Amino acid sequence: MEKRIKEAGATVPWTAYKYDGKELLSQEDEIAAEFPMTIRLDGEEFATIVCTPEDLEDMVIGFLASEGVIRFADQIGSLSLDEERGFADVRLLNKHQLSTQMVSKRFIGSCCGKSRQFYFHNDARTAKTVLSRTQISIDQCLYLMRELQQNSGDFQKTGGVHNAALCTVDQLIIARTDIGRHNALDKIYGYCLRNKLPLKDKLLAFSGRVSSEVALKAAKIGVGILLSKSAPTDLALSLSHDLGITIVGFIRGTQLNVYTHPERIKEWKPDPS
Repeated sequence: MEKRIKEAGATVPWTAYKYDGKELLSQEDEIAAEFPMTIRLDGEEFATIVCTPEDLEDMVIGFLASEGVIRFADQIGSLSLDEERGFADVRLLNKHQLSTQMVSKRFIGSCCGKSRQFYFHNDARTAKTVLSRTQISIDQCLYLMRELQQNSGDFQKTGGVHNAALCTVDQLIIARTDIGRHNALDKIYGYCLRNKLPLKDKLLAFSGRVSSEVALKAAKIGVGILLSKSAPTDLALSLSHDLGITIVGFIRGTQLNVYTHPERIKEWKPDPS
């Protein structure tokens, strides 16, 4: 897969004026980079994603897999990135028969996902029930969230990005950063597909709110446990219950909440009937 332009960094320097309670003082600051990337699929514009300009190849692969365009990375014949013009050109080995709804150009912002009407129609084909038997202890949940936060240098610099990591129950394997929480997960998904990484015993650690789209992406990736330091939404929990995903949220300090499928938490005991 070809890269024409070297990817930029996740942050850019900016001169700001900080008020210290007495006066405004000039200081150098680090700002989260925001970059529009248009994916062209077999010559047609498919989607424009606003993202952090790092790990773009993985993001494109993960996004196409999330959308149901591909199932495996080797279905892509070529992928070329032109960051100067903001394009990712993808050629498939076998031309994909896309519905009219999917081909129409879409814009996906850095904060919001697609409308419920669209993504439920599309995700019904791609989200799968997770049957993972992996179990994790509370101490391991707390440890992995601490590790995620300690590895989130760009967030500490800017306060403006989301962090996600693929983990075993004992350690982080890879971590990805993006201004869009969905993009961070797509970058992990793309990495897994490109490297043919087995996912049966893996889980995700995540810094942001667990929305329905985040839960659906976890199901598409195929992990049974999703850890987050933030809160879930009710729709995310309903989907996670149906899809077999354990949601552990509000992981902060020594506390956490288990919302769905608590049988994967080693300390859990069924309520006596």
